[in-house]
Amino acid sequence: QVQLVESEGGLVQPGGSLRLSCVRSGSGFSINGMGWYRQAPGKQRELVARITRGGIIDYTDSVKGRFTVSRDNAWNTLYLQMNSLKPEDTAVYYCNANYLYGSTVENYWGTGTLVTVSA
Repeated sequence: QVQLVESEGGLVQPGGSLRLSCVRSGSGFSINGMGWYRQAPGKQRELVARITRGGIIDYTDSVKGRFTVSRDNAWNTLYLQMNSLKPEDTAVYYCNANYLYGSTVENYWGTGTLVTVSA
């Protein structure tokens, strides 16, 4: 079974930094990509950043220039370096991994970790 475990978030002051990690375990289909999503109170879950097997990286506009997504060579750990944090970054952050089964993509999710940006 594929399992994703996020590191603990926490309370960060505006302008501060925090690095999240996601450890992937299990095996199965060929991994297609990994990413970070977040859900703020009263909002829909949204993509924060993702990286594909081909090395394509996407960020949502609101975090460009502030957040950096990266991974280890074996795709065992995904990172999200968050700098210049703003109160609007407050959300539960979820790690995602997707795999290919033929032409079908299967998604797996971590349980989420809360990041609160407040003075």
